[in-house]
Amino acid sequence: MQTPGFEKKISRASGGYIPLSHSLAFLFSTKRLIGLSALLFVVTIALTWLGMDLSLAFIDRLTGGFFLTPPETASILGWLKYSGWTLLTWLYFFVSRIAAFYLAFLLAFTVSTPGYVFLATAAEKIQAGDQFEMDDGLTLRGILIDLWEGLKIACFGILISIAALIVNFIPLVGQLVALLLYIYFSALMFLDYPASRRRWPLRKKMAWVREHRGHSFRLGLFPALVSMIPIVNIFLMALLFPVLTVHATLNFTSLELAGRLPAAGERHGP
Repeated sequence: MQTPGFEKKISRASGGYIPLSHSLAFLFSTKRLIGLSALLFVVTIALTWLGMDLSLAFIDRLTGGFFLTPPETASILGWLKYSGWTLLTWLYFFVSRIAAFYLAFLLAFTVSTPGYVFLATAAEKIQAGDQFEMDDGLTLRGILIDLWEGLKIACFGILISIAALIVNFIPLVGQLVALLLYIYFSALMFLDYPASRRRWPLRKKMAWVREHRGHSFRLGLFPALVSMIPIVNIFLMALLFPVLTVHATLNFTSLELAGRLPAAGERHGP
């Protein structure tokens, strides 16, 4: 069921930030978007669960038995070592679970990219209306390109996860830097869907994130925070991923339309 005039209202966005609540209402205003979102939710949660199991096993193998056997506490030096080991263990548990989640999500992200590009295209078509620029539609070549672009961002995400793991061991500053890395990478992931329809290379997508840092920060903050909630992050992100895809698409398209449309009072001809 569609809300009369809702799509028309949102399609007139002038480049300002569209809040998440508005994007959620937009998604639930169209049966097609609801159906696509439900299907993608099932696919995403299955792939993420599988990927997280594999990622945790891989990360735990890298550390060997260091976090399994505590140091001796028979002396003062031993107690100091034990205190440091305990602190590192908690940091490792926290950071490794976030890293494993991101690695898992990157697997789901890569494999399901064509489906989310399709969802983003459907949302953009409603939002842009007559201003929607047609593309080649769903083709085998397009699907392969989407998978390739998703794989490139996934590889970039692995580098981000490694960098976040390293800087996280720097007290205070490291945690802030790691959070910022995850925020902007989260924004890049969701912006990949509407940008991929335009066949933008990764370099151009990253330039867009830098150019629109304020929008990108707001788009990436919520998913980055959700990803840090242990256990339920898989279910929450799988549930929210379609909504966040539509949310990023509406904001991306709003800014792109605002850049194409002439300013008020500007002449359109000689």
